[in-house]
Parts: sequence; C-alpha cells; structure tokens
Amino acid sequence: MSTVFRLDASIKPEGSVSRAVSDTLESAIVSELDDVTVTRRDIGLNPLPSDAWATAVFAGFTPAEGRTDEQKAAVALATQLADELAAADVAIIGAPFYNWGVTQHTKAWFDLVLTDPRFSAGAETPAGAGKQAFIVISRGGGYGEGTPRYGWDHASAWLERILKDVWGYDVTIIEAELTLAESTPAMAGLVDLARQKLADAHAAAESHGKAVAGKIAA
Repeated sequence: MSTVFRLDASIKPEGSVSRAVSDTLESAIVSELDDVTVTRRDIGLNPLPSDAWATAVFAGFTPAEGRTDEQKAAVALATQLADELAAADVAIIGAPFYNWGVTQHTKAWFDLVLTDPRFSAGAETPAGAGKQAFIVISRGGGYGEGTPRYGWDHASAWLERILKDVWGYDVTIIEAELTLAESTPAMAGLVDLARQKLADAHAAAESHGKAVAGKIAA
C-alpha cells in the first residue's frame, strides 16, 4: 500500500487556488494506484497551537520524567505530525503565498516537525531521502524575473531548502501566479495571463502526479 501526505495551509475554505491545484495533483496520483491512502492535515482551517513549537523545543532540554503536561502534549503533537509525514511515500505541501512569505500556519507546522529527531537538521539519514515532495504554491501577483516585485518571493526558496536540503526529498514546485487578477481591478489586463498560468499549474499537477504514481507502482 502507498501513502500520500497532503498539507493544506490556505485560510480560504472556498476558492483556494493552492487547494484546487493540490486536488488535481492528489487525484492524478490516486487514480494511477490500486491501493493508496491519503493522510490530510489542514492547518489553514484548523491551525496548530501557536505556542506548541516553543513548548516542544524546551521540552527537548528537559528529562522526560520532568516535563510538564504542556510539554508532553507539545512533544506528542510534534511526534504525530512527524509520523504523518514519515509514513508517506509522497508529500504534497499546499503553500499559499501571504505577505511575501509562507503563512504563519505553515511555519508553525515546519517548526514543530523539525523538533522531531527524524526531521532535525542533524539527522544522520534525512527522513525524506528517496521520496518525492511537491510544493504547490499560489501567489496573488507576479514575482518572476523582470516583474516589479521580482525577489519578493521569500517562500519558495525557503520551502525548497527545508524539504530538499534538510529533509532530503526530491522536490518539484508547481506554481500558479496572478491569482488575484480576477478580483483586482488594477490587474484587469492580466486576467487572460492569469487564467493561462492556472491552467498550466493544473496541467503540471496532472502530469507530475501521474509520473510519480508510475514510479511508485513500478
């Protein structure tokens, strides 16, 4: 049996581009496999406790028998999050782009998982070695080379750094830009381009999903 882990961080219950593209990616993977389980963690609509990371960090410097109930709970949560990720053959990270970076919910999840020894920066064998991770990122504006805000994307490189260089995953980024064009009058001239970019993102998700499913099945 194969397992897919999916993380969603959008705060929008409806109309989320990162959720929609992640849906396409998940469906493409699942449709190609006979026996697959999908584990979902929605941190956008069900945020993690904001103090859990700090509590888990200090628990790491406290003998197990001396930990407070709050520290035990924080460590248990971090372990649960790490278990969900570690058990998966493929990880889908739905990462909407807010205020030029990752959401506070996304950062909280990564920080907590990093407290688990399997995913720590000093782990002898990276937990994601030999596995595939997809970053599905959506941006309201345009941040590519040549645009006025080129270089303002402080999310994509950070996400890839953790997933690839710290955790060892083979990382593929699927991106949709200009997602606010339909609802922003000042971006009216970019609507057609935005629609094309969204279509391209869904097409990439479909293609990459089927490709990784084929590797798993083989």
